[in-house]
Amino acid sequence: MAIRLVVTFNALPGKGSDFAKAFAPIVKEVHKEKGCEQYELFRSQDDPDKLVLLERWTDKASLDAHSEAMRARGPSPAAPFRAGNAVAERYEV
Repeated sequence: MAIRLVVTFNALPGKGSDFAKAFAPIVKEVHKEKGCEQYELFRSQDDPDKLVLLERWTDKASLDAHSEAMRARGPSPAAPFRAGNAVAERYEV
């Protein structure tokens, strides 16, 4: 069963563009991971400092492998531009 993740980030005021630029290399790398069907970052038109990451994985094993790979990468290059913690929601597809 496929799994969808919706992750919401808030950037520091006026730093939404910087966050998106810093996150772009991660998006390119994750697209290469086994089981990745979607990994895209979107900026809100209403609030450019609000970003949403849409992820879709073929199964739980692929998502678990991705999560481990993200931990191994260390801190995100977008972290200096983030305000607060991300909110992640997981859905079955």
